[in-house]
Amino acid sequence: MSNEKFTDPALDAMDDNLLDFDDDPLSATGVSRKSLVIFFLIDTSGSMKGKKMGELNTVMEELIPEIRRVGEADTEVKIAVLTFSTEVQWMYANPIPIEEFEWARLRANGVTSLGAAFRELNQRMSRNGFLNSPSLSFAPVIFLMTDGYPSDDYKAGLEELQGNSWYKYGLKAALGIGQEANDNILAEFTGSADTVVHAYSGEQLAQMIKIIAVTSSQIGSKSMTLSDDTGKELGEDDVFAAKQKLLGQQIQELVSSQTDGSDIPFDTGW
Repeated sequence: MSNEKFTDPALDAMDDNLLDFDDDPLSATGVSRKSLVIFFLIDTSGSMKGKKMGELNTVMEELIPEIRRVGEADTEVKIAVLTFSTEVQWMYANPIPIEEFEWARLRANGVTSLGAAFRELNQRMSRNGFLNSPSLSFAPVIFLMTDGYPSDDYKAGLEELQGNSWYKYGLKAALGIGQEANDNILAEFTGSADTVVHAYSGEQLAQMIKIIAVTSSQIGSKSMTLSDDTGKELGEDDVFAAKQKLLGQQIQELVSSQTDGSDIPFDTGW
């Protein structure tokens, strides 16, 4: 897929009420270059073994060069990958600048410890953890991918994560893989069904991963503010609600253009 496929003039102009400015809701102002961390939370449980994991590895290898072309010239994009099965593990000890990032092929085994992944993300998504860069100003992008029902108490883990300010202001999206994935659980994570998509085949998996990753990166790396009809600037909650809403709209429009509104067949190879 070409990166141009995801370019939308609306992302440049946003809306008549969306104006560029150096918005920094999480107290990281006063720097010349901004940083955006993209978190990938990836299910590596045993049900992902075989074609699913092989196809996911391939599309992620193809995706990295496309993300390198995303964002403004003054934005440093970093990647952090958290895998979860019986245990949760980070692919690298710290977020890696996209120019230096190399995908390490994943293997599948074990159960689906989604709650543990949420707790780990909560612990590391802080200024004492992965978000300690002095140049950081954009709230992160958080992209969850899973193919099954959690094997642990995901609600308890999600409640902990929901208390995290970076999670609150971050752009969140999720991808259900195969017919066993629960889109309702994914919507609990993102906060909106519009930012949840589903893939039933390898081709759709590649399409959906690239749509979500590139679109969310484009929106996440945009500085903007929001004003009401009187021209009065609204609060940061409204700004990030507008970004999340725009992400949902862009994702659904792009997904519709890929599927043409037709029924999506199951892939018996999965």
